[in-house]
Amino acid sequence: MSAVAHARQLLLASAALVLTLGFAPASLADEPVDIELVLAVDVSLSMSPDELEIQRHGYVAALTHDDVLQAIADGAHGKIAVTYVEWAGTTSQHVIVPWTVIANRADAERVVEQLSARPPNSARRTSISGALEFSSDLFAESGFQGVKRVIDVSGDGPNNQGGPVNITRDELVRRGITINGLPLMTRSGFTSVYDVNDLDRYYTDCVIGGPGAFMIPVNEWTQFPEAIRRKLVLELAGRDSPQWAANEAAHPPVVLAQDRPVTDCQVGEKMWRDRSFMFDSR
Repeated sequence: MSAVAHARQLLLASAALVLTLGFAPASLADEPVDIELVLAVDVSLSMSPDELEIQRHGYVAALTHDDVLQAIADGAHGKIAVTYVEWAGTTSQHVIVPWTVIANRADAERVVEQLSARPPNSARRTSISGALEFSSDLFAESGFQGVKRVIDVSGDGPNNQGGPVNITRDELVRRGITINGLPLMTRSGFTSVYDVNDLDRYYTDCVIGGPGAFMIPVNEWTQFPEAIRRKLVLELAGRDSPQWAANEAAHPPVVLAQDRPVTDCQVGEKMWRDRSFMFDSR
C-alpha cells in the first residue's frame, strides 16, 4: 500500500471516529440512578428567619435519617441524584447544593455539610412557576439518568409572579417530570394579604402533577421535619411499596393530584394586581 493510500485510510478512520463520538447519545455517558430529585425550597420574604432555619434543619435531618437512607438503598440502583434550590421571585433561584449522588450515609452527610455552610437568604415575591422552570432546566445538565425525574417544591403562598403555574406544571408533566408539593400552612411568620386559606387545595389543583404526584401539607412548624422525611421516603419508595402502605396507615391520607382543578390557579396573581396598601415585598 502506498504512503498516500495509507494516509487516506487513516484520515477516513479518524473522521469516522469523530462522527461516532459526535453523534453518540449524551445519555450513554450519564450515570444511572433511581431518581433525579430537585428540592425546590421557598425563601420569599413572607418566611421569617426562624422559619428559614427550620426548613434547612428539616432537610438536613431528613436526608440523613435511617428511613430515607433505607429507601435509597432499596432502589434498583441503590442511589439517587439530588440538588437543592432556594427560590423566591422570577429572577431569584439559587442552587445551594449542585447535583450530588447519595448512595449511603457518607454521601448524605456531604450534602448536609453544603446545606449547613451558610445561612439561607430571603428575596421578594413568590414565583412557583419560575421555580419549576428553573428546576426543569437543571435536569438537562445533571449528568445522571434517573428512572424518575421529580421536583419537590415547598412554599407558603400562591404564585404571584411569572407565568401561570398550572400551565407551567402541565408543560413539565408533558416532559415526563413529576411535581410533588409541600404547602406550608403555618401562618406563624410574616402574615400577608397574599396568603390563601386553602393552600393545600391550591397545591393539589394548580401545582402538583405527573404520575403518582402527591402533596403533604404542613400545618405547624413542629410537623415540618417529619413531613419532609415522610415525603422523601414516599418519593423514593413509590406508591406500590410497603413504605407507602405503612405511611398511609400511620398518617392522614396523602393527597393525590386530581384530574379537574377546582381552585382558581390565578388567585395569587389577582391578589397582587388588586393590592392597594401593601409594600412590594412579598
